[in-house]
Amino acid sequence: MGNLTPTPVVDSAQDRTMILNMGPQHPSTHGVLRLLLEIDGEQVVRMVPDIGFLHTGIEKTCEAKFYQQVVPLTDRIDYLCPMVNNYCYVLAVEKLLGLEIPPRALYLRVLLAELQRISSHLVWLGTHAMDIGAMSVFLYCFREREDLLRIYEMVSGQRMMTSYFRIGGLALEPPLGFFESVKKFLDIFPERVDEYENLLTGNRIFIDRLKGVAHISAEDAIGWGVTGPSMRASGVDWDLRRDMPYGGYENFKFKVPVSQDGDVWARYICRVQELRESREIAKQALEGMPSGSIKAEAPKVVLPDREKMKTEMEALIYHFKIVTEGFTVPAGEVYQAIESPRGEMGYYVVSDGTAKPMRVHMRSPSYANLQALPLMCEGGLIADVVAGIGSIDIVLGEIDR
Repeated sequence: MGNLTPTPVVDSAQDRTMILNMGPQHPSTHGVLRLLLEIDGEQVVRMVPDIGFLHTGIEKTCEAKFYQQVVPLTDRIDYLCPMVNNYCYVLAVEKLLGLEIPPRALYLRVLLAELQRISSHLVWLGTHAMDIGAMSVFLYCFREREDLLRIYEMVSGQRMMTSYFRIGGLALEPPLGFFESVKKFLDIFPERVDEYENLLTGNRIFIDRLKGVAHISAEDAIGWGVTGPSMRASGVDWDLRRDMPYGGYENFKFKVPVSQDGDVWARYICRVQELRESREIAKQALEGMPSGSIKAEAPKVVLPDREKMKTEMEALIYHFKIVTEGFTVPAGEVYQAIESPRGEMGYYVVSDGTAKPMRVHMRSPSYANLQALPLMCEGGLIADVVAGIGSIDIVLGEIDR
């Protein structure tokens, strides 16, 4: 991202600046991110992010897989919200196929996506607070995240890389006890958010470290492609779930937290409020859960339930055919965007009419948000860089891909 050897600012009498490497092993860079800082004492004169240490080539790998086989790859993009990545990809392919998804599957997807948003925000809040020096909040947040990981394991068999969303619906019907576990979590969660805020929101040290730091205006946020809570904290009232609803979100009522301040404190407040709003959406999905199938009626795409097959041998043959030969998708191209915990996650999928995608490209919010970090931090102090990085909530897996 730009020239990695910044030209130092030179005083007429002597050199005043020095180049400092921050990362890629520094814990507060939240992954393998290297920041080249040109500093004048404690002040940051210039910043250049250096990425690519986690490059996986996932986009190219997708083109060598059947459409359904791509789903596990999407888990590895943003590994803090794998179901949300599944969600965006399957919506894109379903749009190409023209599939109609049953209401029960739509509601289950919304429920799980909002639980993933809560889980992701909990990791952000715990690590961001620890960056600033508030150690206890990390343990509190991971206490609730552990509850959510048990719920994911219950429904999908995996704590993180779930691969639970499928083209045409969901992999399996939720097991016995799943909805009770979700309800128990949703009932206690507001009290837990109160605990986080009691520790942080009125804490004078925390406030002083965040207020007025790493500011970005609404105009600059839009110009640099910043999305999600980082954009809404600068006064841009935009949320894809409300303004371009997908996957049944038009059936849910919720508020979109917005702030006008545009600093680290505003980004903190917006995300904490989102914890409460995601809980409300999940509660609505749980209470209004329809009955019926979790898979679309598309026998050439979605494996039907075993009881709908005439014999066990027919089911095995059908399953083998789908797994080994895949299914063809009509030629065309589509872009599908959703509101991930970090902002606009988009999948651009091109089909040439075969069983494998010709092109899969991901629009990752962390990549766009990171490019605005120098704008936020230049002119501030080195300590404020730590607060600034944490406030945009990046995940290097989706930046490098």
